[in-house]
Amino acid sequence: MSTLNILGICGSLRAGSYNHMALDAARQRMPAGMALSLADLADVPFYNKDVEDAGLPPAVARLRDQVLAADALLIASPEYNFSVTGVLKNSIDWLSRCSPQPFKDKPVAILSATQGPVGGARNQYELRKILGCLEALVLHKPELFINFCHTKFDAHGQLTDETTSKLLTDQQAAFERWIRRMRLPAA
Repeated sequence: MSTLNILGICGSLRAGSYNHMALDAARQRMPAGMALSLADLADVPFYNKDVEDAGLPPAVARLRDQVLAADALLIASPEYNFSVTGVLKNSIDWLSRCSPQPFKDKPVAILSATQGPVGGARNQYELRKILGCLEALVLHKPELFINFCHTKFDAHGQLTDETTSKLLTDQQAAFERWIRRMRLPAA
């Protein structure tokens, strides 16, 4: 079997983001045959139709090409005000304007890490809605909400919580099966 190339997208720009740490932890727990690279959303400008009409900004074109080239997407994002972060929503809004539609039929898994008790659940439900209207193929289970994340990663960004580690390993195994299932040719 060929290697599955996964593009990781983090909904936080913060250098010490727990969601960046969670993506790294996911990479370490992916089954053999999966490889994770990370997108960079830092240079994606605010969506503006006037800017779009002048030509797709290079950062958006790069992200579009990365999403199109990936076999699947792994999105990790905190929850801001019961919803999706501005940086993630803005990037999705830009990509939603592209043709071909980069999310259409793209397998996606979602996880979130937050310092609160809910673990980003509301963010994930909003994100599932957004991706659904763009025809992405979102993995439904297992869901992964890393709550009280500041207690589950050490000072070096390593995941130390055994329960979360198992859940993350299980999600990545399910994600691999989901990707391969979604890539099967139609009968």
